Amino acid sequence: MLLEACCLLALLALMWKRFGPRSKRACVLVLGDFGRSPRMQYHCLSLTRAGFDVDVVAYGGSEPHNSVRDNPKISVSLLNPMPQFINKLPRLVVYLVKVVLQSLQLFCHLYFSLSRPSHLLLQNPPAIPTMVVAWAVCRLRGTEFIIDWHNYAHTILSMALPKNHVLVRFAVWYERFFGRMADNAVCVTDAMREDLAKNWGVAAATMHDRPPALFRPLDLDQRHHLFLQLSQQYPIFADPDGDPNRTVFTQLDASGTPEYRSARPALLVSSTSWTEDEDFGVLLEALSVYEQRSLTERNLPPLVCVITGKGPQKQFYLEQIKKLQFTRIQVETPWLQAADYPRLLGSADLGVSLHTSSSGLDLPMKVVDMFGCGLPVLAHDFRCLAELVRHKHNGMVFMTSGELASQLGQLLGDPEQSDLLDFRENLLEFRLQRWEQHWNTNVAPLFLD
Repeated sequence: MLLEACCLLALLALMWKRFGPRSKRACVLVLGDFGRSPRMQYHCLSLTRAGFDVDVVAYGGSEPHNSVRDNPKISVSLLNPMPQFINKLPRLVVYLVKVVLQSLQLFCHLYFSLSRPSHLLLQNPPAIPTMVVAWAVCRLRGTEFIIDWHNYAHTILSMALPKNHVLVRFAVWYERFFGRMADNAVCVTDAMREDLAKNWGVAAATMHDRPPALFRPLDLDQRHHLFLQLSQQYPIFADPDGDPNRTVFTQLDASGTPEYRSARPALLVSSTSWTEDEDFGVLLEALSVYEQRSLTERNLPPLVCVITGKGPQKQFYLEQIKKLQFTRIQVETPWLQAADYPRLLGSADLGVSLHTSSSGLDLPMKVVDMFGCGLPVLAHDFRCLAELVRHKHNGMVFMTSGELASQLGQLLGDPEQSDLLDFRENLLEFRLQRWEQHWNTNVAPLFLD
């Protein structure tokens, strides 16, 4: 009798997981560093404003923004990282072991540890094993399954393996098959929406990335205080003569009001994940050309180039930067607090994006952030970039390091007379179209029907 009773209780518990009350609750699944997934953080905030409680399941690493971390309606559950010993195994074995361990961990976490959600929102990529696990849990628990397509996982895999490799072919089949199994879908560009519909039979709503209100231009007083703050940790921002009330960019006038220094350097910013889909050698080659030109063309200001982000190729490029031995260009690669990143963008003169997209169908979030701060961008061109960057309207596009170097000289040679001012004016329309407005129109109906 005891055995029968235990079995009955276990069955009832499983049925409760499937048929128990389904509250207005969303699970947001990110098989990556949640702190480095701004779009998913914005989804979480929008869901809470729509009346949802949100359970985030993700890996740790970077701190999410304060507005997410301090929100009482958002609960973050961190997944355990993979054990280090498996990295000593052969590459294919490592891949298979990780898939098995992640699948088990995800299923147990999503099925047993969380209250039953009404909706599950999955970030893709990565697709393996999240798609199949999320689909299975949603079917077992009666949860609406929604995929947010940021890119195609198989195109990222094909950057490391030949396109006809068995793993790439499997990834294409897997992503297409389980992508169709979702109840609803969101994607980041109109080009991706059309591709999903035409080639995969997936109907998706386009949700172009838009920055939240914290991405905005800073006035000169705010910029001065940011530069003073950053100079405490990064001497590149400090006054060369050591004056604690001045920075390399700013000083105080006779009345104590901040002003730009005459002959100040220009502030160039870029953000990168230091991966294969961003060839940072293009920027370094362009900076080398700019350096040589600035030695003879005195209208070209010195540069302070700030590159934010973490990633596998960072150390390689840091070594390349040291070898260049610039005299009129200084390069810093800080890891900024979440609140300081938008402030830096709001203080810069010009942004650079080297993102090229493995699929040609996604857009760089960094450009969205820069545009939110009214910052014109020089962007590496690719298939659907025109959905965001309009050449000679809100920035410029380039294909080669020579084109990038020419654009740097053209826009920074005389910032007060160059196209930079027109580009900033043209970004006003973009800045008025914020994330929340677009989310309420394009994404909210998927959760509120």
